[in-house]
Amino acid sequence: MKRKMIIWLSILFICFMASLFAYYLIKNDSSRWQVALGGILASALPLLLLKLKDNPFNIPIILGYYLFLFCSLFLGSISSFYLHHKWWDSTLHFYKGVYIGFVGIALFKRLIPARVRRDVSVWILFLFVLSLGVLASVVWEIYEFVGDLTFTHTMQRGRNQDTMLDLLWGSAGGLLVSLYSLYRKKHV
Repeated sequence: MKRKMIIWLSILFICFMASLFAYYLIKNDSSRWQVALGGILASALPLLLLKLKDNPFNIPIILGYYLFLFCSLFLGSISSFYLHHKWWDSTLHFYKGVYIGFVGIALFKRLIPARVRRDVSVWILFLFVLSLGVLASVVWEIYEFVGDLTFTHTMQRGRNQDTMLDLLWGSAGGLLVSLYSLYRKKHV
């Protein structure tokens, strides 16, 4: 079931982004066709999970990835939600922090055997999940900074204030899931 879902969602999103790529390439809208091209590549990434013997990610995590792609690439960049809705960027950074936090829990379950997991301090799980959420925020901001230096000049519109707010919102999302992991450690 999970394997088929990854294949179908990847194909669907690749076709969607490829059609947007062709449309905006013909219209000579370089900022949008570049986003669509990136969307093609990003939507193909989950296909790499098919190479794993035991995919650690459940269906909600896989769906969450495509939801993030749709909201950030199509709605955010191509449909200009980032420009028209001031709250859109912060909301997606918060979502990313939450999402990566749940990815962290899934990785914890995958990397730590069940017999050992019982004896791992709840604070180790808390720090692991929080660290991944913060790291994802930092890596994303590096991506935006390098993108502005080399390609677009539009990713960090608010400069330092945008970067700091993005880091705060992403970290807050990671913190929320870290607190959840403290509460639910016995079930992880």
